[in-house]
Amino acid sequence: MNALLTTLGSLAGTVGILICLIAGVTRLSGSYYLFGYSAQSLLMIGAVAIIVACYLKLEHLSRTSR
Repeated sequence: MNALLTTLGSLAGTVGILICLIAGVTRLSGSYYLFGYSAQSLLMIGAVAIIVACYLKLEHLSRTSR
């Protein structure tokens, strides 16, 4: 279970960072939308993915310290 939490946390963090980068580059290029989604919405989705990753990593740490 701990390995699963670590893997999911790393995956969610990586996906979140990539989504935030894509949203930032899209907005800096002057576009408001990417594939029908607003850049602001993509940025929020990326931030949520990073928060979920932090929660999963914290859960892993709390389980291993018991």
